[in-house]
Amino acid sequence: MPVITVTQINRYIGSILKNDRNIQGIMVRGEISNYVKHFRSGHVYFTLKDSESAVKAVMFANSAARLKFEPEDGMAVIVSGSIGVYERDGAYQLYVNDIIPEGAGAAGAALEQLKKKLQKEGIFDTAHKRPIPPMPKKIGAVTSLSGAAVRDIINVLSRRYPIGEVYAVNAQVQGEGAPESVCRGILRAEAAGCDVIIVGRGGGSSEDLSAFNTEKVAYAIYNCKVPVISAVGHETDFTIADLAADLRAPTPSAAAELAAPDISLLYEKISVLERREEKAALAVLDRSTDRFIALNARLAAQSPDNRLKLTEERLSSLDRRRETAFLRYMESLERKLGEKAAKLDSLSPLKVLSRGYSLVYKEDKLLSSSESISKGDKVRITFGSGGAEAEITDKW
Repeated sequence: MPVITVTQINRYIGSILKNDRNIQGIMVRGEISNYVKHFRSGHVYFTLKDSESAVKAVMFANSAARLKFEPEDGMAVIVSGSIGVYERDGAYQLYVNDIIPEGAGAAGAALEQLKKKLQKEGIFDTAHKRPIPPMPKKIGAVTSLSGAAVRDIINVLSRRYPIGEVYAVNAQVQGEGAPESVCRGILRAEAAGCDVIIVGRGGGSSEDLSAFNTEKVAYAIYNCKVPVISAVGHETDFTIADLAADLRAPTPSAAAELAAPDISLLYEKISVLERREEKAALAVLDRSTDRFIALNARLAAQSPDNRLKLTEERLSSLDRRRETAFLRYMESLERKLGEKAAKLDSLSPLKVLSRGYSLVYKEDKLLSSSESISKGDKVRITFGSGGAEAEITDKW
């Protein structure tokens, strides 16, 4: 038996595998693990495994570049390729031409991955959403000028908001080059001084709307300096542009309604404000009138003439009170004097004498008994009316 080298063995086994049609151009289901993408070469290396076994796999750069999504560890996939031998290590491996996520197409997987990436970068954060200006002067519309979307936008705005200017920018909305065209349209509308920009198109298939599911358009909307309203497809369609926009509208017509108010409602609001302003002005006028009257009254009350008049009235009042008090005092004195005079009169000896009594004096001394006189004494008798002199002839 001849002696052969290791290299010869590996090449022989490799030729056997290469010529076995059962393992060439096959499709294998499994789960990705240990996924590595070589930075310089662009080659992709991973392990494809199931619950019982595993096989090494490699995908060269030219095939990996055609992938629409980025494979990840734990992803269930179906790969297509062939089994071969890596002669240097003497190990067989799966040489992969394409990878399809199991249960979803590559485009769907790529879209979900892009959503996760942009979400992580904060492109969809509500904190970055800007309010739509209440009365924009210039409204941009980035869409195909040959499509129905731009006509719907113009018709709605001309009917609802004729005082605003519509600045329409033609953009390719599907096909190769559409994302770049939409991005340029956004920049052009922004540079034209638009206050708000509507970006969108009419309905279509997922392929037709793919331009609005790109990273370029998402960043163009996010980095736009003015608010952006997305209006892509119909109400049931939902794109990355909708997530990145400041406001999402289900249709282009609805976007036009969200971009500007209804002029009739503005007129009605103006009328309400005018009535409110008139009412407020009348209320201010009433308050000012009342205050003027009150201040005028205070001014009049504090004027020298009025204070002099009040002083004169007070003096007159005090004088009347003094006079009244004096009269009352005099009356009180007269009454007291009358009472005392009456009392004095009742006690007066003359009053007693008027009732028939008399007073007997001896040498100006009032006598109260007969013991003070003797026979032959002369006395003076005072009656209630008049008097007399007498000589004592007897006593007892």
